[in-house]
Amino acid sequence: MPQSSAPPVLYSYKDVPALQSSLANFILKAQTDAIQHRGVFTIALSGGSLPNNLKPLVDEKEIQWDKWQVFFADERIVPLDHPESNYNGCAKAFLDLVPIKKEQIHTLNIELFREQTRIDPTAEIKDEEKDDAENEAIEIADDYEKQLVNTFAGANAARYPTFDLILLGMGPDGHTCSLFPGHELLSENDRWIAEIQDSPKPPSRRITFTYQVLNHAFRCAFVAAGEGKQDMLARILDQPEEGLPCSRVRPASPGLVFWFVDDAAAGKVKYPKTVYKWIEKSTDDDLITTERKRMKEEMDAAVEAADHQ
Repeated sequence: MPQSSAPPVLYSYKDVPALQSSLANFILKAQTDAIQHRGVFTIALSGGSLPNNLKPLVDEKEIQWDKWQVFFADERIVPLDHPESNYNGCAKAFLDLVPIKKEQIHTLNIELFREQTRIDPTAEIKDEEKDDAENEAIEIADDYEKQLVNTFAGANAARYPTFDLILLGMGPDGHTCSLFPGHELLSENDRWIAEIQDSPKPPSRRITFTYQVLNHAFRCAFVAAGEGKQDMLARILDQPEEGLPCSRVRPASPGLVFWFVDDAAAGKVKYPKTVYKWIEKSTDDDLITTERKRMKEEMDAAVEAADHQ
């Protein structure tokens, strides 16, 4: 976990519609900031209940869909039209309803699928198929990492991809992406994308962002709603020392991690809440922009002090 990371920012809302409205405003501001700085908006999506929380984006007039590059923070190794596909969930919820080109949406390379994966992707892997299945998963993960490399090359070239925004969910066991409690992938320090073939939650075969990607984003935003999230949300925010996967998402400065939750989910949380500052104009600064300005001011002051020594 990066040592220079800032504490999470928690926003809590009376109901899900209020949460969704603020989340859409937050995404719009992240998009505007990214396009102003780099001419493109890089975003990663997740599955579960998240896609439905993004439906208000369909009616957001200021979204510049032609500037978006969309990835998935994790994905199940299934065909793109499969019910378990995170892409499929996002497509049905909003991507199919907005003017974004298919080439701007980065999905699994289904040409790498074995025949068995095309026919019955969630079937149990037979012993004689395990080597082929493992090689398939590795190839799919490597290919997705290459898609990241190609997108973040050039002007944004760096040791790690730096997403403008990664949207995440919180599992009942505290997992996020396909990073599960106690799993060896929690300590993966080399790869950006890793395969997992023993997911505790079905389907078992997936690929996932690692913390090398999550913790170099400008913004990571979790979305959680409902009374059923109370106990786990309290553990993640009030007891980060437990090291649950969600608690480990702490982007290095100037990156920040945000939580968009409803009051039902936040019922047991002691962690301090922040009032969301609605972005009325594209010129309004969000927390990331404010942090950037603070860092620049400190750097300029240090340079000026050195010049006067």
